[in-house]
Amino acid sequence: MASEEPLYRSLIRDTTAYLAFILLITTIGPLQFGFHMAELNAPQDVITCEKETIRASGSNVKLPQCIKMNTDQFAVVSSIYTLGGLLGALVSGPCCNKYGRLITMRLISLFLVIGPVFESSASNIGLLCFGRVISGVGAGAAIVVVPIYISEIAPPKEKGLFGALTQIMINMGILITQLLGYFLSRGNLWRIILGSAGLISLVQLLALFVVPESPKWLAEHKKPQAARKILRKIRGHRVDLEEEVKAWNIDSSEQDIEEEETLLEASRGTHPGPNPKAAQTSVGILGALLEPQYRPAVIAVIAVMLAQQLTGINSIIMYSVSLLSEILPTTAALLTVAVSALNVIMTTACAPLSDKLGRKTCILLSIAGMGISSLMLALGIYYSIKILSAIATLTFVASYAVGLGPVPFILANELVGPEAVGATQSWALAANWIATFLVSQFFPILNKTLGKGRVYYVFAAFAVVFAAFIAWWVPETKGKHGAEEVWGRKEARERVE
Repeated sequence: MASEEPLYRSLIRDTTAYLAFILLITTIGPLQFGFHMAELNAPQDVITCEKETIRASGSNVKLPQCIKMNTDQFAVVSSIYTLGGLLGALVSGPCCNKYGRLITMRLISLFLVIGPVFESSASNIGLLCFGRVISGVGAGAAIVVVPIYISEIAPPKEKGLFGALTQIMINMGILITQLLGYFLSRGNLWRIILGSAGLISLVQLLALFVVPESPKWLAEHKKPQAARKILRKIRGHRVDLEEEVKAWNIDSSEQDIEEEETLLEASRGTHPGPNPKAAQTSVGILGALLEPQYRPAVIAVIAVMLAQQLTGINSIIMYSVSLLSEILPTTAALLTVAVSALNVIMTTACAPLSDKLGRKTCILLSIAGMGISSLMLALGIYYSIKILSAIATLTFVASYAVGLGPVPFILANELVGPEAVGATQSWALAANWIATFLVSQFFPILNKTLGKGRVYYVFAAFAVVFAAFIAWWVPETKGKHGAEEVWGRKEARERVE
C-alpha cells in the first residue's frame, strides 16, 4: 500500500505562481473585514477626545483632531459597522451567483475604497457612521464571496487548507490595525489608520482586473471551454484536469453547443451574452431556506456561524484589554497586539487540520477547547488567579483557531450545489453578523451585571449546546464529492434504483 504524500509536498506541487497571486489579491477582502472590525480599538480615547488634544502644527488644518462623543455614541459608531456587514452579506450571495464572483469582488473593492475615505475625513459622528456602514457593506460581502471563490479555485485535495486563508487574512487585518493603532493613536494620526484601508483596497481593485472568473462558475453558466482554459492556467500544464472537470457535471453535448454558439456569435460580429437558462438555476435567499433540498444545509451553516460567535471569541478579540490589563504587567495596546499575533500564528499552524481530521471533527474539538477555556477564565477572574486567567485567554484563542475560526467559511460550498452556494453563504454570514453585533454590544453590559467573570459560564453553556447540535445535525464533508454524497442522497437514490 503506497504511503500518503506529505501535505507540504502536494501543496508546493499544486500551488502555481498564478494561483498564489490570485489568492493574495482576493483575500484582501477578508483582511479588510478584520481591519475594520478592530480599527477603533486602540485609538478610541484619541478619537473621542478622552485624551488631551494635541494641537496641529499648521493653522490651516480643517479636520478636527478628535470627534467629541460619549460611550453610548461610540458604541453606535462601532456596532453600526455590523449593520452594513449584514446588508452586504445578504445581497452579495445572489449577486455573485447571477453576475459572477469576479464582478462582485470588484464592486466590493469599490465599497472598501469609498468607506475609508469618509471615515478618515469625518468631522462629525454622522460622517464617521456613514463611512463605517459603507465599509461594513464591502466587508460583509467579501466574507461571503471570497470563501466561495477560493473553494472553487483551490486544488481539490487542499480545499480545507486553502479555505483557512479567509480566517488567516481576517486575523492579519486585525493584527495590522492593532499595530497601526499602537504607533499612531495620537493627535490626528488616527485618521491614517482609518484611511490606509482605502489604499489597500484601491490596490486590490486594480489587481482584480487581471484575476480570472471562477472556472466552476463559468462551467455552471454554460461556458465549459472558457472554464477549462482558466483552470489549466491556474493548475499549470502538468496536472490532469479530467477528474476536476468531471465534478462540474458538464457533459460533452453542452460543450459542443457552447462552441457552436461562440462561432455563430463571432460570425455575426457580436459577443455571447449571459445564458438565461443558467441564470434561472440560481437559488435565491428565500428559496434556499424554503426548499427541503437546501434547508438542512442552511440550518447547518447558521448553527456553525452562531457557534463561532456565541462561544465568545469577540469578547477576547474586542475586549482583551480590559480582561488582561490587570493580569499581565504591560500596556493594554501591546497586549492586544500580542493576542492578535497569537491568533494569526495559531490559525496558520492549524490550517491543515481540517483536511487531515475532517471539518466536523475540527469544529467539535474547537468548541470543546473554548468551552473548557471559558470555565477556566470564569474561575480565574472570579478567584483572581492571574496565571489561570492568562493561560485560559491563550487557550481560548488557540482553540478557536483549530476549527471555529477557519472551517465555517468553507462549509457552505461543500454542503450545497453551486446553484445555492451564494444564498447559503449569505444566510451563514447574516447569522454571523447578527451574533457579532449581539456579543460586541451586550458583552460589556452582561459582564458588568453578572460581575467577576461569570459571563464566561454563559459562553461555556453555549459551547455545550452548540457542540451537541452540531454533532447531531452537521455532516462531515471531508473527502465527499458534492452535496448529494455529503447528505447521503446519492446512496439513497442508488439503493432505490
